[in-house]
Amino acid sequence: MIDCKAGDSIDYRVTWLEMDKRPDYDWPHQPVAHDGALIRAFDPPWWWFLSLYDAVGRDYAWTERHKMPREDLQAWIQHPDVAIYTLMGKGWPQGFFMLDSREAGVCELAYFGLVPEAVGTGQGTWLLKTAVLTGWSLPGTRKMTVNTCTLDHPRALAQYQRMGFSPVSTEVRSTVLESDHVFLQPLL
Repeated sequence: MIDCKAGDSIDYRVTWLEMDKRPDYDWPHQPVAHDGALIRAFDPPWWWFLSLYDAVGRDYAWTERHKMPREDLQAWIQHPDVAIYTLMGKGWPQGFFMLDSREAGVCELAYFGLVPEAVGTGQGTWLLKTAVLTGWSLPGTRKMTVNTCTLDHPRALAQYQRMGFSPVSTEVRSTVLESDHVFLQPLL
């Protein structure tokens, strides 16, 4: 891992992945000792989405949605073909996923992740399988897509591949960090 500070310019690799058929695994059972609830948001306000986005992505340089005009962000998250599901446990959000099926036949897993306090509790695989199967259950889904990068959790790419996604392209990009990050992976 690399310890980077705000203002540092870093290169990172983005990997786009696709899944062209529903995986053969069944709907998962929630891990033992976890009694969380998965709740879909309807017409959420932009600040609510950004609070989840920040809680999950603050250690992984998720900042791009803060640059999006508020009215555009609001329209996107409230679009009828966009769905946000929050994993609630112990009375607080432990993670979320967002499905964007605005493109005909394609369901993008636009965001997925757990808050730091929930990482390593066994909920990640359950939530990801649930996200994938929820995407495939949407009418008209013929393909699912997702992307990840070397700024994300170190196991993200491998986990997406275990769930049935296959890489289709990669690209190296550069960014200037807006806050300190210690979970960054070296660019391979």
